[in-house]
Amino acid sequence: MRKVIVSNIISLDGYFTGSDNNVMVMPFDYGFDDYNAERLRSATTLLLGRSSFEGFKSYWPGVVDDPNADSTNREISRLNNAIDKVVISDTLTADQTAPWTNTRIIPRADAHKEIAALKREEGGDILVFASHKLWNDLLVHDVVDELHLMVGPSLLGNGVPVFENPTSVRLNMIAPPRTWENSSLVLLRYQVTD
Repeated sequence: MRKVIVSNIISLDGYFTGSDNNVMVMPFDYGFDDYNAERLRSATTLLLGRSSFEGFKSYWPGVVDDPNADSTNREISRLNNAIDKVVISDTLTADQTAPWTNTRIIPRADAHKEIAALKREEGGDILVFASHKLWNDLLVHDVVDELHLMVGPSLLGNGVPVFENPTSVRLNMIAPPRTWENSSLVLLRYQVTD
């Protein structure tokens, strides 16, 4: 059975973004890019909400050919371009997915059922980047298998909390915390348990 893995960066004080939904205040560095490339290599489906999908498709497609981009970001671009994408949205249409033609749109009302069906298929991980509202909903409905949280040394003081509606979801750490040389991030990986 395939796993739904949520992989995101968060601030030390528990925020997903800063005020005004500003994600650029997060402590991005080499570790973030390195781990995202690693996760994409083991995934065969990228699961996104509409806003995250639109942000990704406005940035990533051309990075693969950008001579100023580093090799890790060019690899992320290549992997993002190649991977099958599933977008949960009631407003996105197929003609709005270009240049990514390998994209399937699922209405919100069908999301839990359709993602459960995807998990039963053969293939690699189903990876969720960004898409805060989507993965919080999937977490409380027992659809997420693992949380991979890159915690950075930022104290934002306000913004969008990582967990929208804290629930009684139980988590077990599945690996020791991980760090990268020349990175200030600490990766925490959890399995969602029953």
